[in-house]
Amino acid sequence: MKPELIILIVWLVLINLIAFAMFGMDKKRAKKGQWRISEKGLFLAALLGGSIGAICGMQLFRHKTRHWYFRIGLPLILLLQAAAAVLILKR
Repeated sequence: MKPELIILIVWLVLINLIAFAMFGMDKKRAKKGQWRISEKGLFLAALLGGSIGAICGMQLFRHKTRHWYFRIGLPLILLLQAAAAVLILKR
């Protein structure tokens, strides 16, 4: 396996775990009335490759599910990332 592919896989695993955890932490902080993770930060984690973790965290923690821009935005990010991966792999 090429080193670049190993690095990519490690990155994707880590960023998805981080995105998932961010949704869980933000939900916990919301319940306690504490400082929150910004919506931009949650979207940034998804954009950096953590869209699957973000979607799973959103669903499992039932967090941000009422916001249309999360319900539509996160799956859209995932679709765009998948399309980009397909295009890159076809080259």
